[in-house]
Amino acid sequence: MIKRDTQKDISSQSWDSIVIGSGAGGLTTALCLARAGQKVLLLEQHDVPGGWCHSFYLEGHRFTPGVHYIGLVGKGESTSNLYKGLGIANDLVFFRMNPKAYEHVRIGNHRFDFPDNPEELVNRLIDRFPKEKKGIKKYLKLIRLASEELYSLPYIKGFWKKLTLPYRTRHFGKYGLFSLKRVIGWHIKDPLLKNILNIQCGDHGVQPKKAAFILHAALMYHYFRGGYYPMGGGGALVKSMTNKFKEYGGELKTSTSVKKILIEGEKTKKATGVELQDGRQIFARHIVSNADVGITYNQLIGRQHLSQKLRKKLEKTRYSCTSLMLFLTVDMDVRKAGLDSGNVWVFPDTDMDEYYDGILKSDLKKVDFFEALFVSCTTLKDPTSFDGKHHCLEVITFIDYKTFEPFTDEGERRSEKYLRFKEELTQKMILGVEKVVPNISENIVHQDLGTPITNEYYINTTRGNVYGTEKSLKHIGPFAYKSKSEIENLYLCGASILSHGVAGASHSGVNTAAIILGCHADALKEPQEGQELLILEAEDHPNNYPEAIQNKIRLRQKRGQNHLKSLA
Repeated sequence: MIKRDTQKDISSQSWDSIVIGSGAGGLTTALCLARAGQKVLLLEQHDVPGGWCHSFYLEGHRFTPGVHYIGLVGKGESTSNLYKGLGIANDLVFFRMNPKAYEHVRIGNHRFDFPDNPEELVNRLIDRFPKEKKGIKKYLKLIRLASEELYSLPYIKGFWKKLTLPYRTRHFGKYGLFSLKRVIGWHIKDPLLKNILNIQCGDHGVQPKKAAFILHAALMYHYFRGGYYPMGGGGALVKSMTNKFKEYGGELKTSTSVKKILIEGEKTKKATGVELQDGRQIFARHIVSNADVGITYNQLIGRQHLSQKLRKKLEKTRYSCTSLMLFLTVDMDVRKAGLDSGNVWVFPDTDMDEYYDGILKSDLKKVDFFEALFVSCTTLKDPTSFDGKHHCLEVITFIDYKTFEPFTDEGERRSEKYLRFKEELTQKMILGVEKVVPNISENIVHQDLGTPITNEYYINTTRGNVYGTEKSLKHIGPFAYKSKSEIENLYLCGASILSHGVAGASHSGVNTAAIILGCHADALKEPQEGQELLILEAEDHPNNYPEAIQNKIRLRQKRGQNHLKSLA
């Protein structure tokens, strides 16, 4: 709990901006505003900052629910430049995941590995599907061109450039309003090849018939040059941003839940501050919400303060699916079992749309085991987290929230029925993981399952969603919610605004800060002199790492040994 005198302190001060929620979007907004000289208060309802990016520990082993890999981290690429622009690059270390297979695809008995080289990807696909050679080349070229045009949109300025906009964005414009299923169907016929190319739909939580082609193209492009994992997990990103935020004079308060956003005015609505759960009111010139749009508009503001147009939009808004997340600590050599630093996508050899339609409608009590999984071994992605004996796995599958509706009003004290159901689902998840890592169940040291109820409690998302609004054509681009709301002085950021994922939400936060400050987002992301990201190879031998990293590995293993001795 926050001490009373500290609480009085924040409520008695005047603030330039209050940011609600410390996810990637809220953190970057707060950091940019504080750096510009604003007096910024960042409020987080959880006892640690970070939202989906936060890390937590189970029996001394670290897990991060929402950071599994990040793209475009190489020198000169957009995510790398973002961290340099925020001034946190020197505080971060990234491990490049297996360059030959940063994604392992297992569809039924079929196997395919995504390399971190787009040319090599084309060659591998053609070798595997020679009859689809022409379609593969055209489709992946379209992915690249449409994505490059999408990324170029903010830089098309001036009369003559805008005059040629239709030509400059012809691929994006031609395919921008079609679903992934339709566009890939025009180029690819083989069902297995479609599933391989669509496997990363899991990164936005919607099946091909709902996913916007341009969104999936941007996502594939984001990972064309591979995946990277931060040393220290998502918590390292959070720590670097919170430290920099505080360095600029920003104030962060955790375990501080906002009850509502204060609104004044009849015809013209204006946000003036926030009211906390204990009734205290804090005022500011700008209010920024990093909560999802459902929480922001329906709960924190209240529909009575919204226009009819916005109320109708909210009624039609769909949120992304929710998830089960299994956190495992195992005592086994997972490399011998076939794992490395690459992610593993497991999917049944069936039509992807049909599978998702089925599992999202299924009675989970009747499901024998989960056939579609995302498996990530964080101790192989980040060698500094390996204690020399135990490995940590994060396993995810998507489900519909309806299954958990009976448990929504239980509060912190969970019922026996909920706990039994959670244990049943845990065992079904483990049966699915057995298909990837044989005999893993015999080597589990610790297990825990995060459910949609967990998501609601810790992250405070509408119906436990994992990606904000559903990433279908109706909720992206010009149809997405805007950074600047219809209410004066109220702004939004995060997964439902610009884009989702760690990088997408972070860019969203910068954009929102730029609108408040009246500048272009690029000005806030300009790489700072002397900032550089250290990138190491996750598959390299530890002896090849810098001495400081080797020392971290030795220290982690020593602590692991001491922990085992204490247990003995």
